[in-house]
Amino acid sequence: MLFNRHKTSLVPADQALPGREAPAFTLTEPHTVLGHPLTGPYPEGLEVADFGLGCFWGAERTFWRLPGVWTTLVGYQGGYTPHPTYEEVCSGLTGHTEAVRVVFDPAVIPYERLLKAFWEAHDPTQGNRQGNDVGSQYRSAIYTHSPAQAEAAAATRDAFQPALTTLGHGRITTEIAPAGPFYPAEPYHQQYLSDAKNPGGYCGLGGTGASCPIGVARTEG
Repeated sequence: MLFNRHKTSLVPADQALPGREAPAFTLTEPHTVLGHPLTGPYPEGLEVADFGLGCFWGAERTFWRLPGVWTTLVGYQGGYTPHPTYEEVCSGLTGHTEAVRVVFDPAVIPYERLLKAFWEAHDPTQGNRQGNDVGSQYRSAIYTHSPAQAEAAAATRDAFQPALTTLGHGRITTEIAPAGPFYPAEPYHQQYLSDAKNPGGYCGLGGTGASCPIGVARTEG
């Protein structure tokens, strides 16, 4: 991604950029592929999931291709600076990671299936980088919206680790935390790799080849 300054450690809160009180833009166009609004309120019965897995261009495409996903949008999450710009996030001075918000119908696709796609689409052992994209804005993260999501995230992480270890990878570094504010990215980033925008656009996202078992996230009792 452009403007990468290789900031490989998280900025302390007291050193983060101040940001702004309101976004400098609004997202008015519908999803380029799915045709639904990007921002809420969303229809009743849908749920929200937030993931960071490197460059959000390819990450978003991974999720909008799944059946049962109603809409997706990219943004910035997990840091300190309110309503940051892309350039500010890439400076490493906001604390945010590039994130994808996935709005899905749990009656069609369970949260665990989204987690499987998340784990298998990137390398969650690399810390503040993803391949050649280096910086804290590329760190792996799951921001949860309920205790059930937090439980599923941790359970699938623990189930995926042995598969990674077998292939010679290290420990998973993925941040799992309750979802804080999600700041949508600029309109030109939304569905960046869609056929309508950049069908041949760059995507450096790649998995490890390991398969993540699902169906292990819920416990009885």
